[in-house]
Amino acid sequence: MLWFRQCIKNSKIFAALLVQAAIFMFSVIPATAVDGEAILQQIDRNLQPETYEMYRKLINIEPDGTKKEFVLYSVKKGQEKMVALFLSPASEKGRSTLRLGDNMWLYIPNVGKPIRITSLQSVVGGVFNNSDILRLDYGAEYSVAGIEEQGEGYVLDLKAKTNSVAYDRLIMQVDKKALVPTTIKCFAASGMLIKTLYYKDIKDFGDGMMRPSVLETDSPLYKGYKSVMVYAKIQKKELADEVFTLNYLPRVDELR
Repeated sequence: MLWFRQCIKNSKIFAALLVQAAIFMFSVIPATAVDGEAILQQIDRNLQPETYEMYRKLINIEPDGTKKEFVLYSVKKGQEKMVALFLSPASEKGRSTLRLGDNMWLYIPNVGKPIRITSLQSVVGGVFNNSDILRLDYGAEYSVAGIEEQGEGYVLDLKAKTNSVAYDRLIMQVDKKALVPTTIKCFAASGMLIKTLYYKDIKDFGDGMMRPSVLETDSPLYKGYKSVMVYAKIQKKELADEVFTLNYLPRVDELR
């Protein structure tokens, strides 16, 4: 009889431990997911203010070493609005591009109305596509499917929120201390690697913004080719909604 009572007592203890373990597991899983989204949101803010103006240079490098350079002035507001204006070379000066969510247009002076373009096309050629050039916040296009700590960094597994996003999946290596990307592998829905992005040379852009000043990319689809984006200036700027309309594209230079 004593043996039977002891078994019952042990069973109750074991059951209580199982309940506590289950409560712990279900409390940890949501927290991990929330932390991943919070980290991605902080990465976006570390890379750029929510509303800003920016100057940058794009350099396309061919296998023989030939280079073609573009200088762009860009402005962004909120999660879905971005405009980029070409300042050089002379052949491209005055051209501008507008992004509103998943929709993009190219304006060419003296050529009628703006032309619709897609995220996977490139208005500059090279390895960067229009989605890279008119980059929105990563959190606007991707959800965190998983997060893992690896030494001095995190690895974020990001899944596209819609089918219209240029890359179906991103594997983002993140510097844990600076909370900025170091490497991003971009995949198609088939699982094929489309390109790799390399964030380099962290620089002080003022107003507490420490972020990479160089973004390089290569692709197994363009062997021997490389493209580089060099950031010269990023700062907060208040912008009217009117700036992000098709009618305003010929006037973007007035913002400088």
